[in-house]
Amino acid sequence: MGVWAYDYIWLLRRWSMIMGVWAYDYIWLRRRWSKIMGLWASGIVITSGSEDVGVRLWAYGLLAFGNNNGLSTSAKVNYPPYGIDFPAGPTGRFTNGKTVADIITELLGLKDYIQPFATATASEIINGVNYASGSSGIRDEAGRNLGSHVGFNQQLNNHQIAISRLTKTLKDSTAAHLNQCLYTVGMGSNDYINDYFLPGSATSTRYTPDQFAGVLIDQYSKQIRTLHDAGARKIALFGLGAISCTPNSIVLFGKNGTCSESITGAVQLFNVRLKSLVDQLNKELTDSKVIYINSTGTLGRDPTKLGFKVFKSSCCQVNNVGLCSPSSTACPNRNEFIFWDGFHPTEALNKLTAARAFHAPDPSDAYPFGISQLVH
Repeated sequence: MGVWAYDYIWLLRRWSMIMGVWAYDYIWLRRRWSKIMGLWASGIVITSGSEDVGVRLWAYGLLAFGNNNGLSTSAKVNYPPYGIDFPAGPTGRFTNGKTVADIITELLGLKDYIQPFATATASEIINGVNYASGSSGIRDEAGRNLGSHVGFNQQLNNHQIAISRLTKTLKDSTAAHLNQCLYTVGMGSNDYINDYFLPGSATSTRYTPDQFAGVLIDQYSKQIRTLHDAGARKIALFGLGAISCTPNSIVLFGKNGTCSESITGAVQLFNVRLKSLVDQLNKELTDSKVIYINSTGTLGRDPTKLGFKVFKSSCCQVNNVGLCSPSSTACPNRNEFIFWDGFHPTEALNKLTAARAFHAPDPSDAYPFGISQLVH
């Protein structure tokens, strides 16, 4: 923590110095099976705002909130006990408190959290947008078992709408603004949880795990290039997390209370290809920087040394789709739980995940470096 605190102070000082130059340039730097399988919110978050960095986020449950609140879907959480530790209460965040996106925003020194695209105003879009949607995936097929959602392709379309709105305010400075934003993307979990590993899935019949990882990365590559063509120059791609070790996966796929070996193997195939894609993108998109975030790193260590005591159970009582039952009682010792519901981590784990993604104190946390270095 001492090193992180030092880094954070250094970043704040640097931001304050840079602000003097950038603020002069432009005012924008102002500041059951079919359902039970899962609800990872997937998409993009883009952050922009005060200082020299903005953020856009396309993400899963670590980053998403709010865009599913008005949809006809089982994948929404705008009710208690969600948000029990968040100042604004239930907002659609898939956890008890802050998401990874919220914490990264704080580490960037931004004053306000990024708002969901569904409700963001023109002035809020300048500071960043969260496009993420619960149950969506890289492919449009993911998550259809749970109802409506905003797939990754549609999220990219929504980004174009946001750019049009930005242009009305920033005019000729729009491109420069987008180039300075941090684009945080986490996709793929629902392609496995809410497609490939669904019982009777046509996708798993058509593809082997290795083939499916290749199909996903091929499409993901095209989508990230679309994001680049729209102005993204600083992109953080989150690898798949330990979806084989969620309470839901352990119950449905695990043996004797262990993580699912089949899902673990599939996740590894995807993450290896994603890391290679980062190398490819950095080689071909020479005007950009793309990094890989290891989302399984925290759980790969000894969780007990991090203060966690409960690894296989959710903090809340879950319903038939693995989310907290409305108005159910949450566990009082939330800082000791890794999982909040059947799929999503607690704020306690989100804090560790965000810190490691941002500072990358261990070389395995990010490749080739962390978010802190990416934004500068």
